Amino acid sequence: MAGEDTTARRRGRRPGGQDTRTALIEAARAVFGESGFDGATVRAIATRAGVDAAMVNHWFGSKEGLFAQAVLKLPFEPHELLAELTDGPDDEFGERIVRTFLTRWDGAGGHVFQALVRSVAGHEQAAQVLRSFFQSFFTKVIGGIGSDRVELRTSLCASQLVGMGMVRYVAQFEPMASSEIEPLVTAIAPTVQRYLTGDID
Repeated sequence: MAGEDTTARRRGRRPGGQDTRTALIEAARAVFGESGFDGATVRAIATRAGVDAAMVNHWFGSKEGLFAQAVLKLPFEPHELLAELTDGPDDEFGERIVRTFLTRWDGAGGHVFQALVRSVAGHEQAAQVLRSFFQSFFTKVIGGIGSDRVELRTSLCASQLVGMGMVRYVAQFEPMASSEIEPLVTAIAPTVQRYLTGDID
């Protein structure tokens, strides 16, 4: 009887639904980061969270739904971020973008970016969501500045930011991995600024 009670407590829903949801998101970020999308299983995520695997479907509908919430949930709200980035001179856009990118991802923890990149590399759905985000976001940024060739400039900006994240959070090349933010802003922002407003021919 004692064993049955223990099993019931372990497999049952945690007290407080949001506690269960939060535990699943945190566990999913860790497991997706370690195993990528295809290698991560619902059972492994639920086990790490200490809940029944049925809770994944209950809260997120599927592994894909959990992935979208746990991994593609960027450490910022796009509309608020857009307002923040556009608040200042156009010729300092590159600085604001690089500084904000590093500040937000440093705050979220490198493992969140790792999970994003590793899963995007092996899962078309995740890659499509990420592409859509960059295209929508930078179209608004570049369109607001009035620059031409928006699609190419968007791709160039994305390559710089994703590459920077890969080196800092995934491959962890030194000294970039442990550098303070401002020296990186000084070094990288002029390139992003050229992609946004400069000559790209």
